[in-house]
Amino acid sequence: MLGLFRRPPAPDQDFAQADLELRRARDRALSGDWLAARELLAATGRDWELRGRRLAALGDAAEDSPRWLNSWEATAPDDPTVAILRADALLGQAGSARGSASARNTSPEQFAEFHRLSALAADASKRAIALNPDDPYPWVTRMSTNFAGGEHADFHRAMDEAVRRDPVNFEAHLSAVSFLCAKWYGSHEQMFAAARGPAAAAPAGSPVVMLPLLAHFEYALREYGFDSRSESLTAKRSYFHRPEVIAEIQACAAKWRGAGEPRLTGRGITVRHWLALANFLGEHDRKGTRVLLDQIGPYLGSTPAYGYFWMRQVEGFHTVWKWAN
Repeated sequence: MLGLFRRPPAPDQDFAQADLELRRARDRALSGDWLAARELLAATGRDWELRGRRLAALGDAAEDSPRWLNSWEATAPDDPTVAILRADALLGQAGSARGSASARNTSPEQFAEFHRLSALAADASKRAIALNPDDPYPWVTRMSTNFAGGEHADFHRAMDEAVRRDPVNFEAHLSAVSFLCAKWYGSHEQMFAAARGPAAAAPAGSPVVMLPLLAHFEYALREYGFDSRSESLTAKRSYFHRPEVIAEIQACAAKWRGAGEPRLTGRGITVRHWLALANFLGEHDRKGTRVLLDQIGPYLGSTPAYGYFWMRQVEGFHTVWKWAN
């Protein structure tokens, strides 16, 4: 009965989610203290999952408010980290120029700007790669620049370089699942292979083991009303009631927890959202979903998977929360 009196939290859509150190450093950078961002990334070291997430958040911050990055670049033009953030900021601008609508609802002008900025990001990624020879992340940025043109050869070459440096690099494998889905430049078969192969090879506790959940979300989006979202929610939910889908989701979750309770930073919040959403769609493990949502708290961040089933991410998050509670 207590659940009847609980209210969903006001969603916190900060891209940094539960990484409070990242929030503080980013906010200091935005106020002009770019040294805070440099020090944070230096302290992150070779924790590639955490580093990738922090670079993505800082690149996102530089997309709309680049003054601090410009100052850093002017002071230390050959700083390897600056080169990564510059490439990522351009990539973010490309994505914003295109927008999140389906291809049929995207204008020629939007596509043209998407291609132009993606080409600039690709050029910037080459410099970032040269200055960061051991870091997989510049190769991930390079992978993402191919969404503008669907260049499979360049995408896979960049993928190979990223995973050679870090075989369980979440950002690289996430990009591969997206690039190879039917919505972009692949097929359902290629997408599931890109998710299931790395998930099987990854060690227990790695967020990579949760990538098949994203593949199921993509499949349901494409097969059950690509342009209608919530209007076909009943049909999409029926897919997640299939025994084989539930079994795979359970197996992924068990392996993800196999090394103990995973952390909240890095991609910990993202994959908790995925599991909570999958449980809701399959009407499975309501109690476990409450635990997940208590761990998540208000940190919605940017979780596009909710938008696959509702028109707004916030609406999806609150719907799942109310079901679990």
